[in-house]
Amino acid sequence: MDEIFQAEPPKRRINPVFLGAAAFGVVVIALAIWLLSFKPSMEEQTARILQGSLREGSPEFEQLTKDIIISTDQNTIESPMALGGISMFISGTIRNKGTQTMDGLEINVAVVTQFNVVLKEKRVLVVPTQEPRLEPGQTIPVTVSLEGFAKNDDRANIRWKVTAIRPQR
Repeated sequence: MDEIFQAEPPKRRINPVFLGAAAFGVVVIALAIWLLSFKPSMEEQTARILQGSLREGSPEFEQLTKDIIISTDQNTIESPMALGGISMFISGTIRNKGTQTMDGLEINVAVVTQFNVVLKEKRVLVVPTQEPRLEPGQTIPVTVSLEGFAKNDDRANIRWKVTAIRPQR
């Protein structure tokens, strides 16, 4: 009988401070997404960096490429992944034995079979992303990760190739 005469507990309302903070958070996130939409993509940034660089087919490219030595280090790692694939972390060294400083250098790393069939490959912009420039006689270490190999893939060799080069002028 006492339950009938007890006052009803007050209903909980939504605190307006929490509503204001949530609205402010949504506005901040929307503003951040809007501002990030103006940033150019990685492909556009790479194209802008390599603008004016030399590519295969020109005699200057062939001459400068002879001065770039790329070697694979002994600590290349194959690592199994959770879903059964294999990931490779390929370590190498890039050396400029020429007399010109390089402001831009893009390389291609490929894992090939014993019959020279490319399994996976990746292009990497080394200079200026990892180092600002490649001076004459300078050596730069580089590590590239390639994912998605099957356990039975014939990963016989690693091939490095210079794909774009921009000498300092």
